[in-house]
Amino acid sequence: MEKEINEISSDPSRSRQQELRADMIEAIAQTMDLYGVNHSFGQLYGVMYFEDRPMTLEEMKNDMNMSKSNMSYAVRSLMESRMIHKLDEKRDRKDQYQADTDYFRTFQNFFGSRLQREIDVMTASMEEVIPELSEIILSQHTTAEERESCLRDLYKLQHAQQYYKWLQHFVSELQAGSYFPSSTAPQNE
Repeated sequence: MEKEINEISSDPSRSRQQELRADMIEAIAQTMDLYGVNHSFGQLYGVMYFEDRPMTLEEMKNDMNMSKSNMSYAVRSLMESRMIHKLDEKRDRKDQYQADTDYFRTFQNFFGSRLQREIDVMTASMEEVIPELSEIILSQHTTAEERESCLRDLYKLQHAQQYYKWLQHFVSELQAGSYFPSSTAPQNE
């Protein structure tokens, strides 16, 4: 896919603006790749970001030269991250999608949802493990060596709990828009 974008930028029939746009689309894809988003999904977001109109799956598939199944997966993934959204109105009986072009809001949605997922997974796991560790520590059948090892684990998990309380506060503030310039603060949808 990177080759395709680079071929577009070196196409003599393309305007300088289109070449620059292709360079930015590739930069968006590389940046998103750093955060675990599939490179071609990042390119799709970049293409949609610069579109001045909603796109259908068919248009995206043709622009990106992707299979229908990969395109559907890419769209679902970008929708889950709330980087693109499906419009209520259809065009020629086809669903239309549009990228969210507000970087503040996409940051808020993307990182907020990923961090919240981490918090939920880790907190649920610690809530299961800590009581059991405590039981082992308090049991009179536990050897001194096992008790010492469980105490070390418990201490580490209590420290982790402090971190996840802090992270939950951060995510709550992020979702509230507290970290954004007041003139561009995203509104929660």
